[in-house]
Amino acid sequence: MCRSIKTLRPPALPEEATEEDMRAAALQYVRKVSGFRAPAAHNREVFDRAVDEITEATMRLLDGLEIRGAAARSTASTAEG
Repeated sequence: MCRSIKTLRPPALPEEATEEDMRAAALQYVRKVSGFRAPAAHNREVFDRAVDEITEATMRLLDGLEIRGAAARSTASTAEG
C-alpha cells in the first residue's frame, strides 16, 4: 500500500477531490507498482499513459460512488447551507 496516497472521497477529504489530487494519487500508484520514481526515457510514454488511465479510472470511481450514512448526510447538509 502506498502510504502517501490519501483517501479522496468524503468525509476523508472535506471538499471534492480535484483532478490534481487524483493525478497525484495515480502517480504515486504507478511509481509504487513500477518501482520507478521517474522512468527512463524509453519507459516515459507507457509510464505517463498509465498515470493518465488511472487518473481517469479514479474520476469514474469517485463520480459513481454513493456515500451513505451520517457522514454523507452531514456533507450534504453542509453543501446545502
